[in-house]
Amino acid sequence: MGIVKAKNLVKRYGEILAVNHVDLDIDEGEIYGLLGPNGAGKTTITNILCDLVGKDSGELWIMNKKVDQSFAQVKSQIGVVPQNVALYEDLTAQENVMFFASLYGLKRQVLRSRTMEALEFVSLVEVKNRMVKTFSGGMKRRLNIACAIAHRPQLIIMDEPTVGIDPQSRSHILNSVKKLNKLGSTVIYTTHYMEEVEQICTRIGILDHGKVIAEGTSSELQSIVTDRKIIIIKTGIGIGIDSQDLKSIKGVITVTIQDNNIRIECPKESDCISRVLNYFVQRNIIIHDIKMEGVSLETAFLSLTGRRLRD
Repeated sequence: MGIVKAKNLVKRYGEILAVNHVDLDIDEGEIYGLLGPNGAGKTTITNILCDLVGKDSGELWIMNKKVDQSFAQVKSQIGVVPQNVALYEDLTAQENVMFFASLYGLKRQVLRSRTMEALEFVSLVEVKNRMVKTFSGGMKRRLNIACAIAHRPQLIIMDEPTVGIDPQSRSHILNSVKKLNKLGSTVIYTTHYMEEVEQICTRIGILDHGKVIAEGTSSELQSIVTDRKIIIIKTGIGIGIDSQDLKSIKGVITVTIQDNNIRIECPKESDCISRVLNYFVQRNIIIHDIKMEGVSLETAFLSLTGRRLRD
């Protein structure tokens, strides 16, 4: 059995089915990405895994222990990086880490050494005595991670840890995730940034409307739509193109228009390209460039959910 196993998890908030009969099987040593748009159910699932909210039904095992019976036994081996920064603004960075680490039973010299180890890991040792209220958003996100890892957990759950921060801090956090994994921690990482899961995750679950609709490595998910091809057409600036007209062409699956670039998805084995080109010829629209594009994880997501990740 993996480090996390969920079977048929369900969670409702009134009429909203936030988690829709979800199955998970996450092995020790993975960086498992939960990818989905806002409202897909990522945070609710992580809250269930952290025992912050209760499930309505289904079964859950963490580290081979059934949660309903013995969650207290595994809590000390879980580190949580919440979506919203959870820090005491009027304490220093060092005081924050020491406080949260002490909740896991760390004391005296071990507490002090683990605190410094965690601060060094996120490159905040030099500012350990500064009040958190003076920190930038990226620094607070990194300190959030330090608070979650000082007790050296086996399982780290990170809920959108890079929201609203600068590119340099994002890069630092992503590198930190990979380092934590190499040091032996299993990581569950939720995000709505496609490039993040492509960069760090060993396996990905795509969430939509509270349900895992596909799962696998990045290449495995892309292989789901190998029967598709992407045409990128560049026209003159200011040329009006009706996306609904293009969608009405036989074989066209999706159309995305940005400025003067038109992205059209078609079945691989079809006469779709010739029909699309004929559309432009009949309307005397000059094509400045046309190229074929390989299937990406973004394409797989779009094909599976019918919408873009940021929609």
